[in-house]
Amino acid sequence: MAAPRAVYGCDPDRSRGRLFGEPPSKTRSVFRRDCDRVIHSTAFRRLKHKTQVFVFHEGDHYRTRLTHTLEVAQIARAIARQLGLDEDLTEALALAHDLGHPPFGHAGERALDRCLKDHGGFDHNAQTLRVLTALEHRYPQFDGLNLSWETLEGVVKHNGPLTARDGVPLERYRDRGVPVGIADFNRKFDLELSSFASLEAQVAALADDIAYDAHDIDDGLRAGLFCVDDLKCMPLTAEIIAGIAQRFPMLDESRRGAELVRELISYLIGAVTAEARRRLDQAQPRSVEDVRNQSRALIAFPPEAAAAEAEIKAFLKKRMYRHDRVMAVMRDAEQIVVELFARYRERPADLPTEWLPAAGVDAESETDRLRRICNFIAGMTDRFAMTEHQRLFDLTPDLR
Repeated sequence: MAAPRAVYGCDPDRSRGRLFGEPPSKTRSVFRRDCDRVIHSTAFRRLKHKTQVFVFHEGDHYRTRLTHTLEVAQIARAIARQLGLDEDLTEALALAHDLGHPPFGHAGERALDRCLKDHGGFDHNAQTLRVLTALEHRYPQFDGLNLSWETLEGVVKHNGPLTARDGVPLERYRDRGVPVGIADFNRKFDLELSSFASLEAQVAALADDIAYDAHDIDDGLRAGLFCVDDLKCMPLTAEIIAGIAQRFPMLDESRRGAELVRELISYLIGAVTAEARRRLDQAQPRSVEDVRNQSRALIAFPPEAAAAEAEIKAFLKKRMYRHDRVMAVMRDAEQIVVELFARYRERPADLPTEWLPAAGVDAESETDRLRRICNFIAGMTDRFAMTEHQRLFDLTPDLR
């Protein structure tokens, strides 16, 4: 049962608007319109063939960026509904959060960051903002999707503020500063980088963690990297597995794994919801501005769930993400991205015509030129990146 609309949630009728003014929709709220624009974007469709952990051709049933995104949206909506938040904004943020990921998941991100190390690096969150504000070309009046201020704020700040109140970058950005794509856009459309984002954005961030934990366990079991009983090494999953054995003593391994994942999701959603209510009762925010001005996030795991969730991530890092089989594929994937970048840098004519500088424009800087190449590669699917590599090179890794 949905909670009544909360005073601390975002109200679409009070949106701060869009960078480019548009007449309101006759049938949809501001945030529903944002959600629909994300769904219809080219970048969203490409998520179907972008890696989560396993490259697309390794199996038909492993998660891709698209299925991961849909699972995040489902979990985020469930939490938002319980807290009386705007489900459309929460869904828009969940659906948009990974649009900036390059091919081959974090391997592709590491490769592009290395290629751009002297030119601002690569940050997938900043790349998501580029997609939403510049790289999508669907509308006659503007580049990007022209999403609402609240949606763009949530995309940029879903993991918390980026700067202190005096504008100094927070610790995670101390070495490089605020990612250039975010800093540049913020000068045009101030997203208030020193404050927390809305509760809807905070919910989407936690839903991402829950989805990761659950579906990566599911995919790791399917891939045979570990079995259900291996997960007994952690108290939370051991307790869930024991409960399953008591209720369903003759259950086969496949269904044991599915039930474990289902119960883990339910537990984590319940834990986040309970902790959010506790923090909201303490803080007593009376508006979304009160939420933004808090000294900490109001959507979080309680301490015991946070510890359990950290254990799951450590288990997956050791048994899945750092597994020899997965690491070998990701090393080859990084090689593909690095070699594509170097080729386009050395031979610009190998780029598609639409990715070359427009005739008659002022000469671009080296940083702008390399960022243009990066934007092209970041938008590739795994399949297209491999096809391009096969077109340009004699030998392409098989990624198996």
